[in-house]
Amino acid sequence: MLKRWKLLVAGYLIILLAESCGGSSPRGQQPVDSTAKRKEVIDISIPGGFSDQVHLHFDSTLLSFFLQHYPAFSAFKNELQTFYSKRDYAYAWYDENGLIEQAGNLFNRIMNISDDGLPDKMPYRDSFRVTMDSLQYTGTNKAPHAETELMLTAQYFAYAKIAWQGLSEKDSKALDWNLPRKQVNLIQLMDSLLNNGTALIADDPVYRQYGLLKSYLKKYRDIETKNGWKPIKPDKKKYGPGDSSLVISQIREHLFLLGDIEAATNNPVYDEGLVKGIKAFQKRLGLKEDGIIGAGFFKEINYPISKRIEQIIVNMERCRWLPEEPKGDYLAVNIPEFSLHAYHNDSLLWSMNVVVGKAVHETMIFSGELKYIVFSPYWNVPASILQNEILPGIRRNPNYLKKHNMEWVGKSVRQKPGPSNSLGLVKFLFPNSYNIYLHDSPAKNLFNEDKRAFSHGCIRVSKPKELAKWLLRNYPEWTDEKISAAMNAGKEQYFTLKETVPVFIAYFTSWVDREGKLNFRDDIYKRDSRLAKMIIENPGI
Repeated sequence: MLKRWKLLVAGYLIILLAESCGGSSPRGQQPVDSTAKRKEVIDISIPGGFSDQVHLHFDSTLLSFFLQHYPAFSAFKNELQTFYSKRDYAYAWYDENGLIEQAGNLFNRIMNISDDGLPDKMPYRDSFRVTMDSLQYTGTNKAPHAETELMLTAQYFAYAKIAWQGLSEKDSKALDWNLPRKQVNLIQLMDSLLNNGTALIADDPVYRQYGLLKSYLKKYRDIETKNGWKPIKPDKKKYGPGDSSLVISQIREHLFLLGDIEAATNNPVYDEGLVKGIKAFQKRLGLKEDGIIGAGFFKEINYPISKRIEQIIVNMERCRWLPEEPKGDYLAVNIPEFSLHAYHNDSLLWSMNVVVGKAVHETMIFSGELKYIVFSPYWNVPASILQNEILPGIRRNPNYLKKHNMEWVGKSVRQKPGPSNSLGLVKFLFPNSYNIYLHDSPAKNLFNEDKRAFSHGCIRVSKPKELAKWLLRNYPEWTDEKISAAMNAGKEQYFTLKETVPVFIAYFTSWVDREGKLNFRDDIYKRDSRLAKMIIENPGI
C-alpha cells in the first residue's frame, strides 16, 4: 500500500509540476513574493501565514489515499476536504521556494507537545518526525510533496484540537464543569489564518492565562530537573524577623528559585530583606501576609514540586475550555481562591473575598446572568436545611423560630428580613437550576479567614453594598443613600436590571496574577488529580 502511495504521489507530482512551471494562475492571479512576507513571521507560534501561492496543486484523490494510510486522521476528513476544496487543492505549506517556515514551527510544536502540558500522544508522531527529518537530510524539501503537505495539515488540525480545545465536553462535564465550553472551529481558524496573511496570531488562540501558565511550567520543570526540591525541616515551630537558623538559609534558596527574592545567600538571619520575600510567597499561596514562618508556610514551601507542576498542567487544561477573549462586563468567582472579581473585557476592575460551599456542599461550577437585586431579603430555608437543622432545633427549643426571626409559611420556613438574616441585607440572583446566588452575610468574621469554605453552596460576598453600587452604577436614581435605605428597610424589595451581567463560577487552583506572579491554592474539592489522570489517559483525537 505504501509503495503504491509513493508511486501515485510521484506520478502526480511530475504532472503538477509540469503544469505549474511557467503557467498562469488558474485564478488569474500573479505570483506572490511570499519569501518577503515570511520574513515578518516570528518563529514562536504555529499560527503564521500559510502559503498563498496558487500555482502548485495536487490531485484531490490523493486525500483519500492519505486517509487510508493514516486512518486516525479520518476524524478530520471533513475539515481536510473543506480546507483544500476552498484552495482548489493548492499547497498550503509550500511556496515557490519549498516548505515555508511555519512547517518547521508546527513540527517543533508536535515534537515538544509536552511544553503544553500534554503527553506525547500525537497521532503518527514518529512518522511525522521521519518524514520531516528525511526532507531536511536529503535536501528534498524544495519540491512539493503531497503526503508531507497532507501530513502537516492533518497534524495542524490534531494539534489545534488537542492543545487549543482540550478534553471533550463530555469529559469536562464528568468533572462537574458546567461553564459553556469554547468550541474550536478548525475551518474558521484555518480560514482566518489564510485571510490575514502572515502577520497573524502572535499567541495561541486560547485564554491568555494559558500562555502565562505555560511559561511557568517550563520554569518549574527546570527547577525539578536541575535543582531538585528537598523539603526543609524546621528546628522550631515558627520563625520571625531577627531569628537565626540554618533553616533560614534553606528558605532563602527555595524562595530564590521560586522568584520571591532576587538573590540567594547563606545568611542564616531572618532580616528585613527576607521579610519582603516571605510576604510575597504568602500572598501567592493565599496565606496571611504576616511575615511569620510557621506551619502553614512550611506546608506550602515543602509541597512536592511535581505536584505543583501537575497543578499548572491541569489549570492549563481548564484554560483551554474558556473563551479566548471574554467581552463586556462580567463577574467571576474562583472557588479555590475564595474571591469574586469584576472584569471589563478581561481587564480586572476590583475584587473581594467570598465564602463558598463546604466540601460536603460544593459550590457548583457554572454560569448565569445576574438579573435581580433583592434588598432586605427573606431567606426561604431549603428543604435539606429544614430537615437537618431547623426541625431538630425546634425539637430542642420550642422558641427556636422566634429566636432566629423565622416563621412558618405553609409547610416551609423562612427567615424574616433584618441584620440577623442568613442572607444579610441583600442578595443577587442569576436564576439557575442549582439554586445558587450571591448574598450578604451577618457572619463578617469568616471573611478574614484564609480558607473560606463554610456555606451550604451559595456564595457570600464580603462587600455587598459595593457590589450593589457597581451593578447600579448606570441607574442615577440609585444613590448611595437609597441603596443603604433599601438594604436596611426590613421590607423585601426586588429590582430588575435592564441589562443582565454574566456571572462565571470557576475552579482554578493555579493562575498568574496581574503582577505576573504564579499563584497556587488548595484543591478544596479534590478535582485536580482526577483531571490530571484524564489528561494523561487522553488518547488524543
